[in-house]
Amino acid sequence: MTVTALDPARSESGRSADWRWAGAALFVCGWGGNQFTPLLDLYRSVNGWSATVVNALLGAYVFGLIPALLLGGGAARRFGRKGTVSLAVLSSVLGSCLIAAQGLGGVAVGRLFSGVGVGLAMAVGTSWTTELSVASGASPQTGAKRAALSLTAGFGLGAGVAGVLAQWGPWPESLPYAVQVVLGLSALGGLRRVDPGALVAAHPFSSGHRRGPHADQGAPLGDRDRRRRFKTRVLPMAPWVFGTSAVAYAIVPQALAPRLGHHALIFATVLTVVTLGAGMLTQPLARRLDHPVTRRAPRSAMALVVAGLAIAAVAVATDQPIVALGAAAVLGAGYGMSLLSGLLEVQRIAPPGRMVAATGAFYSLAYAGFLLPALLASLAHAVPVTTELIGLTVIAAVCTAVIWRPRERTSLGAGAASVGGTA
Repeated sequence: MTVTALDPARSESGRSADWRWAGAALFVCGWGGNQFTPLLDLYRSVNGWSATVVNALLGAYVFGLIPALLLGGGAARRFGRKGTVSLAVLSSVLGSCLIAAQGLGGVAVGRLFSGVGVGLAMAVGTSWTTELSVASGASPQTGAKRAALSLTAGFGLGAGVAGVLAQWGPWPESLPYAVQVVLGLSALGGLRRVDPGALVAAHPFSSGHRRGPHADQGAPLGDRDRRRRFKTRVLPMAPWVFGTSAVAYAIVPQALAPRLGHHALIFATVLTVVTLGAGMLTQPLARRLDHPVTRRAPRSAMALVVAGLAIAAVAVATDQPIVALGAAAVLGAGYGMSLLSGLLEVQRIAPPGRMVAATGAFYSLAYAGFLLPALLASLAHAVPVTTELIGLTVIAAVCTAVIWRPRERTSLGAGAASVGGTA
């Protein structure tokens, strides 16, 4: 990797602090994007909003997130990585302020701003964290892991803290968002200390830098190989990245809410934390399974997705919270595995100079799965939730079959022969 515009006088500790502040921005934006999730039952019971409305609000931020993902590369070229990530945090903070003000319109617009914050953070902050990590001496894989963990930790802690405060704290519809505002302003202060010139060339797998233990396994991918690997490894898996989490902490807790009564809010919070906690714990495994030739990581991820959806269907059919916790753990593991393995594969196949755009495209596909709660809620009057989950399990199994294709020609060179030519 070519490192540019680095101040040679800067200490190693200073460069290390840079990636930490970029990771903090991801953390804060993830917090802002997911703090709304465990409060769905609160809005239904207090405001009288229907399941369709609250699920639509949950998915509303996708309509701010996807444009931000797709436009993030252009924003980074115009305003720089630092400026764009700072804008992401500002948008997330503004979203929290609007949601805290309450009112259906304010919540809807606030969710859009939260989505813009998450989208810009994902598209630009993920690659920036990787670049700053490499500048401090880490590998690109370590940088991708740091970015994924920062984002996932924000998703998990944001939901956990918001749920606890809403259940037992004062001002349940405002206080959770005030916490994120304070964290966001703190992250903005830290970003001001990052040297805007501490950048790395846009493609972290360009020549001159090893990719880790498998860096010697052949020549760079051609355009045909890039397209094929995207269609057979990334595309079938991407929508399930956040589709799994949407099932675990939106669909399942709402289905079990009538049985749980006033404990529904805290149970939804627990499911969210379990899901994202399992996602964090399994991401290191995804990194170990990742390989430039084999499909071990995406195959493992999709096996977990199918298993988790099947367990979720059983949990709803039997109305058992304990089974739902198991489903959340397995779905969370599928989320973590698919997120990191997808990011690593995208980094591997992205054309030179197109890392931000490729990352944005991956996250756009991944977040399509977050619209599942709104879709299933709109069909719930005609199709039982259990049947819907069984249908999702079948669809996920079909996607898994695409990834599990036994043989695939590869142009990665001699390394392919060492694994029998399988992918």
